[in-house]
Amino acid sequence: MPKTILIVDDDVELCALMKDFFAQQGFHTECAYDGHAGLLRALEGKFDLVILDAMLPVLDGFEVLRRLRKQSAIPVIMLTARTAQRDRIEGLDAGADDYLPKPFGPEELAARVRAVLRRLGKAETLRPDVMESGGLKLDARAREVRCLGRPVDLTSVEFDILELLMRASGRIVSRDELAVVLHQRRSTPYERSLDVHISHLRKKLESAQQRNGSSDSERKPLIRTVRGMGYLFSI
Repeated sequence: MPKTILIVDDDVELCALMKDFFAQQGFHTECAYDGHAGLLRALEGKFDLVILDAMLPVLDGFEVLRRLRKQSAIPVIMLTARTAQRDRIEGLDAGADDYLPKPFGPEELAARVRAVLRRLGKAETLRPDVMESGGLKLDARAREVRCLGRPVDLTSVEFDILELLMRASGRIVSRDELAVVLHQRRSTPYERSLDVHISHLRKKLESAQQRNGSSDSERKPLIRTVRGMGYLFSI
């Protein structure tokens, strides 16, 4: 299956050229032409890598990267016409995996893309597909959840929320992090859809515990609300 790349650059002609070139290299590419649109697209979760220009309208590339890194570990290669060392340092400190000054040769960019994806592939081998805690087992590859061996029927969004909470390994996950699962830019006090999904997920997990014969004393809430901070999966 071809890797999918998001190109975020306001140079429409350059985007078209890169898209054609990467298609010849066996990649699928999509484009966004300003920082805000690029950030939203990058957070969709369907891309394997982002090529991000530093000088973007609406939201510059450095700010896009800083916001992206709060919510995603997707690999990013930054492009810029600015060659000052401080700009390269700023990009790398913001979380870029690689940094390429303009103008550049498409072959070099493609080589850097392949190198970053190779490094990612090695790291992914260390990322567990199966997680277990408190009688709950989540298989990320099969997208399956079981409680004491019995399947738990979750919606796609509920599964994604549970996976994010379990991968956090006891860390509090903010509402903004979880809002990404709902393809929102940022949660607000008036946005209740996240609360609804969390409520449904809790009820399904509690029901699964009851069906499997857990007593009231044995059952504990698997998802805790930490007021003013977010949610915590109880390990």
